[in-house]
Amino acid sequence: MNLTHDMNRVERWADSHHPIWIDFLRMALGVFIFVKGWLFIQDTAALQQIMNNSQFSWVSLGLAHYVAFVHLVGGILIAIGLITRAAILFQLPILIGAVFFINPERGFYSENTELWSSIIVLALLIFFLIFGSGRLSADYRIRTKHDPLDN
Repeated sequence: MNLTHDMNRVERWADSHHPIWIDFLRMALGVFIFVKGWLFIQDTAALQQIMNNSQFSWVSLGLAHYVAFVHLVGGILIAIGLITRAAILFQLPILIGAVFFINPERGFYSENTELWSSIIVLALLIFFLIFGSGRLSADYRIRTKHDPLDN
């Protein structure tokens, strides 16, 4: 079979087995990521300090701007469910870096809320990368409006 047809079948299965509360979880995730991006813009000096203290200090200014921009734009896209998987793919390097390189420097103890929130966000991003954005999304509206297989 053709790959596009198989992907459409996977999308349909995911949409039909995707409870509505998961859509609200995706929306909350998008809002959370957007707020993190907004906070980064509000305090770029703190973000740059985090980057300077990490293994990526040589690109700290560029990374700080990338993180803020991708969180702002990607957070909105994830919240409304528009090109969700693409938005998630841009988020993944940031969260992988946060989980494995940035936040562990403060230790794996329970009070390191940045590390634990990064782990949870990374897990949710992987979940939505696999299962898609759900029925309460712009992706779903676009797909069902123009899907020739619905006939």
